Amino acid sequence: MEKLKGALVVGFLRLFALLPWRAVQAAGNAIGWLMWKLPNSSRDVARINLAKCFPELSEAERERLLGQSLKDIGKTLTESACAWIWPAHKSLELVREVEGLEVLQQALASGKGVVGITSHLGNWEVLNHFYGRQCKPIVFYRPPKLKAVDELLQQQRVQMGNRVAPSTKEGILRIIKEVRSGGSVGIPADPEPSRSAGVFVPFLGTTALTSKFVPGMLAGGKAVGVFLHAVRLDDGSGYKVILEAAPQGMYSEDVEEGVAAMSEVIARYVRTYPSQYMWSMKRFKKRPDGEAKWY
Repeated sequence: MEKLKGALVVGFLRLFALLPWRAVQAAGNAIGWLMWKLPNSSRDVARINLAKCFPELSEAERERLLGQSLKDIGKTLTESACAWIWPAHKSLELVREVEGLEVLQQALASGKGVVGITSHLGNWEVLNHFYGRQCKPIVFYRPPKLKAVDELLQQQRVQMGNRVAPSTKEGILRIIKEVRSGGSVGIPADPEPSRSAGVFVPFLGTTALTSKFVPGMLAGGKAVGVFLHAVRLDDGSGYKVILEAAPQGMYSEDVEEGVAAMSEVIARYVRTYPSQYMWSMKRFKKRPDGEAKWY
């Protein structure tokens, strides 16, 4: 049964990749609209997250944001199918603007390990190709449950000569070794960690258990951190890649200060592009002691 499910998913991904670009986005928009209008767990989770993170918005404003967010999630799905199936250069042609490339170039020239930091904002699959073209990093990822999909992603995500490491103990050790040897890695900083691997820090209108992993590698200046995101352009023509140096606070030896500084940067990007964040993710599953669960 798992093989059949995997084959069906991969088949649908290949079908999306056959469509013209505007049709890819239209299909994603339609999927998101259905997610908004029909009862489903992704809509429920996103609605809760938005209510907690944007308490200053009215209910009507949050509902409009919910609708746009789910449409953008649908687009991310269909666009990512293209990034997984197409030759990497075809996806890279959709990068229309790049801001802050010199930040990464300076980091690579420093002689230290480089930690590329991103989040579930915009299209991280296109970003993977862009980052891979610059420096051949090891990219950290959580393997999907379906083996056929995992095999596809492992093959397609390394088209630019980069490598991938799963979110296992062995993968973590590979990432650490690469940074210590002066190499480059890419890490999504916003998946919720275990309690022992994170601390609660401010995030938008609430707090979030946030990983200590990235700030721990930067602490004391042992490596150089660079934020990277590929955000969707308003006209739908492609993406803008934005690169930004990690703030000084992320190099602090104080764990909580470093994590809070990282969370503040991610929150700023989410506020700037709120509909492009993956609000359907159970980002706030673990709560501080004494606080009720959200989901």
